[in-house]
Amino acid sequence: MQADRLKAGAFITLIAFSGASVFAYGMLNWHAQDLVRLVVYIVIAAVASGLKVSLPGVNGTMSVNFLFVLLGIVELNLPETLLIGLTGIVTQSLWKSRKITPVHLTFNLGGNALAIGAAYSAYEFVNSRWFAHSLPLSLVVAASVYFLANTIPIAGVISLTEHKPVTKTWKECYFWCFPYYLFGAALTGLAHLINQHAGWETSLLAFPAVYWIYRSYRLYLERLEHEKSHVEDMAALHLRTIEALALAIEAKDHTTHEHLKRVRVYAVEIAKKLKVSEEELEALRAASLLHDIGKLAVPEHIISKPGKLTPEEFEKMKIHPIVGAEILQRVQFPYPVVPIVRAHHEKWDGSGYPFGLRGEEIPMGARILAAVDCLDALASDRQYRRALPLDEAMRHVEMEAGTSFDPVVVAELKKHYQELERKAQDQDHPLVKLSTDVKVEKGTPAAGLEHNEGNRDEQPIVQKAHQVEFLSSIASARQEAQMLFELSQTIGNSLSLDETLSVLSVRLKRLIPYDSIAIYCKKEDRLVPEFVTGDNFRLFSSLQIPMGQGLSGWVAQNRKAIVNGNPSVEPGYLADDTKFSTLRSALAVPLEGLQGVLGVLSLYHSEKDAFTNDHLRILLAIASKLGLSIENALKYRLAETSATTDYLTGLPNARSLFLHLDREMSRCRRHEEALTVLVCDLDGFKQVNDRFGHLEGNRLLRVFAQKLKESCREYDYVARMGGDEFVIVAPGLAPEASLEKTCYFNELAIEAGRQVTGEEIVSLSVGSAYYPKDGRDAEQLLAEADRRMYVVKQQHHSGVDIPQEVPRAAKVN
Repeated sequence: MQADRLKAGAFITLIAFSGASVFAYGMLNWHAQDLVRLVVYIVIAAVASGLKVSLPGVNGTMSVNFLFVLLGIVELNLPETLLIGLTGIVTQSLWKSRKITPVHLTFNLGGNALAIGAAYSAYEFVNSRWFAHSLPLSLVVAASVYFLANTIPIAGVISLTEHKPVTKTWKECYFWCFPYYLFGAALTGLAHLINQHAGWETSLLAFPAVYWIYRSYRLYLERLEHEKSHVEDMAALHLRTIEALALAIEAKDHTTHEHLKRVRVYAVEIAKKLKVSEEELEALRAASLLHDIGKLAVPEHIISKPGKLTPEEFEKMKIHPIVGAEILQRVQFPYPVVPIVRAHHEKWDGSGYPFGLRGEEIPMGARILAAVDCLDALASDRQYRRALPLDEAMRHVEMEAGTSFDPVVVAELKKHYQELERKAQDQDHPLVKLSTDVKVEKGTPAAGLEHNEGNRDEQPIVQKAHQVEFLSSIASARQEAQMLFELSQTIGNSLSLDETLSVLSVRLKRLIPYDSIAIYCKKEDRLVPEFVTGDNFRLFSSLQIPMGQGLSGWVAQNRKAIVNGNPSVEPGYLADDTKFSTLRSALAVPLEGLQGVLGVLSLYHSEKDAFTNDHLRILLAIASKLGLSIENALKYRLAETSATTDYLTGLPNARSLFLHLDREMSRCRRHEEALTVLVCDLDGFKQVNDRFGHLEGNRLLRVFAQKLKESCREYDYVARMGGDEFVIVAPGLAPEASLEKTCYFNELAIEAGRQVTGEEIVSLSVGSAYYPKDGRDAEQLLAEADRRMYVVKQQHHSGVDIPQEVPRAAKVN
């Protein structure tokens, strides 16, 4: 870069010195033929120079000043023409310019003076020697020389400073305006002929023509800039689309956009060092972004698995180079992208996949990409390990030279990897069947294989590479991923356990065919069916499976899955000959929450060996979230129950009582039925607490609540209001029958007290209220029953008995 700057400085100095020499020569031979005409021409040239347009692709401008330079060449001498041309350059450089340095101005003046001198000499040479008095030819030659002498030095400077080919820069940025110079030569010739017959003053009328040329310049450049911008936007959109697709692949692989940037920079620069062809370079540039596009056909939970792959998962992973090549083959790139993508997991010694190519059989682009991708993967965080330092990652790659990677590529990578890392950091940021079951013979994963004790004799059939059809693979993987996503969302959307498991059973069947599903939850040392649907519903619903016994019990105790187990070994089959299942295979996985195993998910099928390792993989993918969801739902159910249930007695609490009483009164109102509310309060309960302690008092409440619940009718509602107060809602209970009930309830209270304390120190006060006679809403009924209960309690303390014929309130000893 320092050498390039020195070259550019020397070139600018040369141009400036040459231009100064031409200017000095002209001024030494100064003489003005007509000073007034010269001043007028200078003024018009200065005004015309202010009418400038920006050039496309470079930081420069262009004006119509060349018209007056050509007119000066025809009508004036060299010094006058230099004065006109340089005045125009100064105006063009300084007028409405954002930034102009002395170096830029000096170069512009020197280059323009050199161009004017060359054009003037060419005009005089042609006009005097070859074709005397041939004005058109002389002007064409002068205009051409002026154009070349003016634009080539500028293109040369740009080439030196921006490292672009000078011919390419000149063609792209300046050659388009050559026709305007020729047209300007024609206008100059016309103006000269008019001046000869009407005088030079008619040149003043040329200003509209000058403005017209400026406007045509500007409109043409604006249209050119618009078209160029459109082409650049489309190219950028195409590139961003490729990058976005590549980024989506990387996002699926849980890596980052930085990985894409580094791989592209490394691969392209190493390819340049190895002097690959331009075609291969462009192919590598695209392949470095798209080499993992085939991962669209691999389920996301395999790609993002935070650990070693199972053999079945690795078989699925190995199809991605083939599928990626098939996808890109339809794009029809003008350079060989497909072979690079197809072979980027091949290894130098032939142990790679998918075809086991070795050595020079592997395309150079694929060899470069393999080494670069490995280096960056080692230096990046992955799900199964932390990133290695770059130097250590390079040592790992170097150790694989001659085994996994081309030694020449590795040697070049070792020389430049630190420089390339810095450069990377400086960068801006018809439907056919898929080959989802393709068997790739070669290769093992870098992280090793997880051992699986399944059926090792069963091997999928190897298919030929040309039979691999990618659309179904992507569709299958996307469908699996989408269903798993929807299933995951469904599992986490509801706190209702019944709703969650019901939706799970429907959606899971789309992924794993089964005839029956059972979800067992652990309760103490047993598995109890929480949800069962499908064949043999009653059979599975009746099971109580001890931990460690049977298929599901073994899964729960050992926290390991079972594929194609025998459903008949579940406890309950063998003990009862009447219980028999037509189901012949089972797939069961443990469900774990934060507190350990909380249950088992078991799928049953009527066919033998109906489940595959793919089915197990899918089930394991959802098991962890399902376990947490079930755990949360069970906690919610407990909290929901606690909100409406008295924790001590297990009876409905006051909140639940009011809700039930409102519903019951609405029903009685619709059907014009009677309703009785009984409020009960234990007398002598305080003595129990004082003499025997609160724990015994709590036990008394539980015993009495249980007896009270058992003594009521099935449709009566028994609740604990709080403390030692209970409420019974008895639909259709007549007043006479309620009096009998109060006596019986009192006997229950006495019996409960005797059972707990051994003494008869507890009795019961009961107050009753009747709908609709005593009230038309819950509060009125409860208030009236409570008031009568206290009346009874006071009479009980004073030793006064309530007459038996009065059913409204009763006190029983």
